Amino acid sequence: MVTFDFNDGKGPVPAHKHKNGGGWVADTATVSDTAYVGRDARVSGDTKVFGKARVNGKAKVSGAAKVSGYALVYGNARIYGNAKVSGDACVSGNAKVSGDAKVFGDAKVFSDTKVFGDAMVFGDAKVSGNSEVYD
Repeated sequence: MVTFDFNDGKGPVPAHKHKNGGGWVADTATVSDTAYVGRDARVSGDTKVFGKARVNGKAKVSGAAKVSGYALVYGNARIYGNAKVSGDACVSGNAKVSGDAKVFGDAKVFSDTKVFGDAMVFGDAKVSGNSEVYD
């Protein structure tokens, strides 16, 4: 059995490299063959990544998060909890999306932004800087 330590305090867990990009994916996560997980990206927990979604750079998706559609998560971005990123949305830089937050449509969340709680960022919204969006 192949294991990998996602540095989440759980130690090494059963994992594999995704065939489209070569990034590490925990065996508990579901990542479709059409999705992309870049070499330095990580997907763990009960996460679901599907459609043409891309997780790239040093991005991490964990917990029960979902990334779908043509969504792009990259840089040092973190998506966790029950967060959802979908459509053509983009989360990048050091941005964090957590809790039950949703980023969708053509929304862009970047820099050091935190989106959490029940917050939604959607449409053509762009949130950057040291912003916090929550509900």
